[in-house]
Amino acid sequence: MTNNQGQSKFVDELQRVWANPPGWRSLSAVNHSTIGLRFMVTGMIFFLIGGGLAMLVRTQLALPEQDLISAELYNQYFTMHGTVMMFLFAIPVLEGLAIYMIPKLIGARDLVFPRISSLGYYCYLFGGIIILSSLFLGVAPDSGWFMYTPLSSSTFSPGPGSDFWLLGITFVEISAMSAGIELTVSILRTRAPGMTLSKMPIFCWYILAMSLMIVFGFPPLILASILLELERAAGMPFFDVAGGGDPLLWQHLFWLFGHPEVYIIFLPAAGIVSTLIPVFSGRPLVGYRWIVLSIILTGFISFGLWVHHMFTVGIPQLAQAFFSVASMMVAVPTAIQVFAWLATLWTGKVVFRLPMLWIMGFLVIFVCGGLTGVMLALVPFNWQVHDTHFVVAHMHYVLVGGMFFPLMAGLYYWLPLVSGRMPSERMGQWGFWLTFVGFNTTFLLMHLTGLLGMPRRVYTYEAGLGWDWLNLLSSIGGFIMAAGVVMILLDLLLHFHFGRKASRNPWQADTLEWTLHQPPAPYNFVSLPHIHSRHPLWDDPELVDSLQAGEGSLTRIDHGRRETWGTDAVTAEPREICHLPTNSWWPLLASAALALVCISLLLRWYSLAIVGVILAALPLFRWSWENGGHPDAAALRREPEGELPLESRTTDGPGRWGMIFTLMADGALYLSLLFGWFYLWTASPQWSAPDAGPLSIWGLVLSGILLTLASLRFHQQAQRLARREETGVLSGLWQATGLGALHVLSLFAVLWLAPLAITESAHDAVLFFMLAFLLFHSALAVVITALQAWRAQLGFVSARLPYEPQVVWPFWLYTTGIFWVSLALFVLLPMAWGTPS
Repeated sequence: MTNNQGQSKFVDELQRVWANPPGWRSLSAVNHSTIGLRFMVTGMIFFLIGGGLAMLVRTQLALPEQDLISAELYNQYFTMHGTVMMFLFAIPVLEGLAIYMIPKLIGARDLVFPRISSLGYYCYLFGGIIILSSLFLGVAPDSGWFMYTPLSSSTFSPGPGSDFWLLGITFVEISAMSAGIELTVSILRTRAPGMTLSKMPIFCWYILAMSLMIVFGFPPLILASILLELERAAGMPFFDVAGGGDPLLWQHLFWLFGHPEVYIIFLPAAGIVSTLIPVFSGRPLVGYRWIVLSIILTGFISFGLWVHHMFTVGIPQLAQAFFSVASMMVAVPTAIQVFAWLATLWTGKVVFRLPMLWIMGFLVIFVCGGLTGVMLALVPFNWQVHDTHFVVAHMHYVLVGGMFFPLMAGLYYWLPLVSGRMPSERMGQWGFWLTFVGFNTTFLLMHLTGLLGMPRRVYTYEAGLGWDWLNLLSSIGGFIMAAGVVMILLDLLLHFHFGRKASRNPWQADTLEWTLHQPPAPYNFVSLPHIHSRHPLWDDPELVDSLQAGEGSLTRIDHGRRETWGTDAVTAEPREICHLPTNSWWPLLASAALALVCISLLLRWYSLAIVGVILAALPLFRWSWENGGHPDAAALRREPEGELPLESRTTDGPGRWGMIFTLMADGALYLSLLFGWFYLWTASPQWSAPDAGPLSIWGLVLSGILLTLASLRFHQQAQRLARREETGVLSGLWQATGLGALHVLSLFAVLWLAPLAITESAHDAVLFFMLAFLLFHSALAVVITALQAWRAQLGFVSARLPYEPQVVWPFWLYTTGIFWVSLALFVLLPMAWGTPS
């Protein structure tokens, strides 16, 4: 009786510490389950808006020579349809699913940076609202969802439509990047003890690959969007041939993001397939290690395919041959996964429940889409069907078949976990068959209209070209598919009120999420598991009861902290206890201020934009102040003997990993800038540079020396704290701050005094952007170092609390590195090489 009362009291205290605030105050919640659900619900709302736009497009094309929609509105509708589906639905919904599921699958209580999840959601929400507001204001972008220049430049798109796209998408990308970094670190560093990489659920491998691809794949688009907005707002000719730019640079940067994005969307969906097929086959997945290898290969190869979107722009034949072969090679790792799925189905005893119906639909549609993808990889065939409905049909077969169908399978599979109720088999089957038949009727026929020569992005067509009946049937199929989506939505609405109560682990699955209550408590696990198998519920059926009885680990709550294990990235041996931040308003306030900055830039109210930056800095500053050894984060008290240290008492916690992966993303943006520099230097038809570089070489060298001294001085203090020494640390941090400030002033002087013609020369515009990029990083390094010195003065950083300088040091190292690389490649190399004729 006493044990039961103690366990009940412990669970009540867990609930108190981890619970979301009630009512409107729940906007400050940071729990991963809440944030993940918000992502998915918001994404489904955007999906309905994008689907409505698709129905308007199909209605206009149903019959020849219709004028239901003007050409201007039609251009806005198809542009916004693609933008909404790609940027506001596909990736955010899959990120939301990952945010919701990953801690439950790896045996953690939450993601490692909960407030980052909240910031990401609000940036996504506000960015999506800004983008869609252009549609309701009648000024939506009309240049296509890939915004090719010069069509999207100010000459041909003088209104604010392109600005809505560029600023809104850049804002939304903050969300994607934050999710990518957080999911990567959480999977690598917070898995349950014993969950080695070889025992990790296969879905986690897919999400890890997706997250790393986001880290490296999204920065080229962010850079391209910033450069194009600078060209539109300030006249910097990055993509203007007359000023030495090149519109093809936009295509390169966009598709450096765009083709990995296809696999960023596909991999999590394939992860759902690899998770569900073993469950409904009643046996482990065939070829686990081969699938892991194929996931890694897919991630690598996908970054080498971007030029196959540009076969018709006049690139050299050798490049066409290389990227054609690479485009066909990516079919190999995909085929490994398909054959592994088929082998699992063949050797198992398949139970055809509702989720499996969607999986089978996926297998049919995705294989067809893959075959047309191999066809498009052949350069001569690509030339024939480029920019026709054949390409549109292929893209939908790959993206809708490859993402939407597995997503629906996962939705029905995990629905009992979210609601505690079982889905309706009958209504679910109606939804599936209407969607499956409608989809194939719509897009299978579009292959034929494409082969018959119908271009995409045309708002009408003449009668008698052979496209009439095909377009009519495609439009009918679109409305059948829409009816299927409506049936699914109706099923979901009724489910939460009338669904049959689910039993524990209703699908007889093998993964940890089914050890939880249905719906899960905000802390997920009463006690955290120790993993001995890749299939913990199949190999240890008593695990559910033992974890809920508190027989796992981390069963203290008297300290009032939110905690989860920090484990080794490979062996999953416990290394520290991560103390996680609680509910906070700072992410909402920061994202609202950033939204104000975005709106101000749209309206060209630059003074208000500066105010918005200051307003955003205030909550971000306070947020950063409550980290590490701050009493609000983890009070400095003696822990029981034998217990692992808290993260803030170590020198290599998950926060340091977060910094490193953030710098990898920043480095990808910097490498994209280098790519753009060398591309313009070697390929732009009107590229020109002055005989003598416009920058002061000796001024840059002096600035670099100051930066290096500041970096070394900071490193010395971080090393002293790592050795648990405090002598001279405070003065050393202030000295590093002073040296860094002198560096910033000298670099600013170089930028200010340089005679850069940034509105006339792409060469000077790139140099200006490079210097501004370096100046931003240097100034940020000085600010965070000053904060470290201040915190050391208050006792938040000390020999006992050495953690934060270990997080900051990689930023100093990175900032110093990109400075000297920039001096070598942007200034010294062109001087030594000479200006190309």
